[in-house]
Amino acid sequence: MARTPKPHSAKVVELLQPGSFVKLRNQPSDLPPFQVLRCRGGRCWVQQQAWGPLVQWEVEHHKLTSVA
Repeated sequence: MARTPKPHSAKVVELLQPGSFVKLRNQPSDLPPFQVLRCRGGRCWVQQQAWGPLVQWEVEHHKLTSVA
C-alpha cells in the first residue's frame, strides 16, 4: 500500500521592502527601529539612521518584524 506524502506547510515570510522600518523580535524598547536596506536569500541588511551609510548589519529575515 502506497503512503500518501504529507503536504508541506507553506512558510509565510513577511515582505520587508527596502526603506521600511523593522525591529528585532526581542529588541529593547529604548532602541529605535532599523531601516531595511535590502533582503536576499533569507537575510536582510539593516542599519540605524544614526550609523551613517557605511555601517550595515546582516540579520536573518525571521528575526525581524515590520513596524506598523
